[in-house]
Amino acid sequence: MNDCRELGFIGIGQMGRAMVENWLALGWRVRVYNRTREKILPLLEKGAVEAASPAEAALPGGLLISCVADDVALCEIFADETIFRRLGAEGIHVSMSTILPQTACMLAERHQKLGGIYVGAPVMGRPDAVAARRQTYYLSGPPQARERVKPVLAAISRQVLELGDSPEASHIAKLASNFLIATVVESLGEAFTLVEKNGLSPKLFFDTIAEFLFDCFIYRRYGEHILSGEFRPPLFRLQLGLKDLQLLTQLANASATPMPFLAVLRDRYLASLAQGRADWDWTAIVLEIRRQAGLA
Repeated sequence: MNDCRELGFIGIGQMGRAMVENWLALGWRVRVYNRTREKILPLLEKGAVEAASPAEAALPGGLLISCVADDVALCEIFADETIFRRLGAEGIHVSMSTILPQTACMLAERHQKLGGIYVGAPVMGRPDAVAARRQTYYLSGPPQARERVKPVLAAISRQVLELGDSPEASHIAKLASNFLIATVVESLGEAFTLVEKNGLSPKLFFDTIAEFLFDCFIYRRYGEHILSGEFRPPLFRLQLGLKDLQLLTQLANASATPMPFLAVLRDRYLASLAQGRADWDWTAIVLEIRRQAGLA
């Protein structure tokens, strides 16, 4: 078993870069791989080690973390059986992507057959929170594997919440949480538009409700972001928000769970996508709310 302060990391987007930088700052040795090599160059300057392929990022008996955009990208990477063999029986794959629980179960089964242990650890937090070590991880998987993974995640985060032994549990929680955040953005956008059209300052209204009605981190942070009007560059791309809503739709259909408001949100994001905002922040759906209400 490889228990030294070393790990492999696949997927250097905004989230991945921030996490790797924090581990490097703590003295960890991190092997990094990304399909677009240019994205890893700043990390190499800070001491990361380049892996020429996803399999090279895997450490025998160690930890391999993946943080890629979607189910397709994750499955393409783990189509190569070399990764499983390099991890071996004691190696652990920590999957941080927002994916379908069915994908997590499929990968967990492949690990059981070919090598390595699957642990789900999706991230709750935007890149700025991750950079500040304020993110939360949902963690699920075999108990002994969770025991090894938890302190590694805790070293660069606010908290790690354990959700049991099933590999898919953390991914279910992540999708449900993203649904709740999307409803917060929609409801704030509608409320701000309503009060503005009726002569009340959205900022004054927000300051009031944030004092007593919705005095919590999510409402405060997203309310501030919406009122700032700063939707580019994105902290979480609208296209990825739509992807998560589409995953939720698949999960709801597969489990026969009626979610009528999910359909409203999905259409809102599709309309925003049609307006050319795929690479804007996902809070930019409020611009579509304003447009429909006749506001500039």
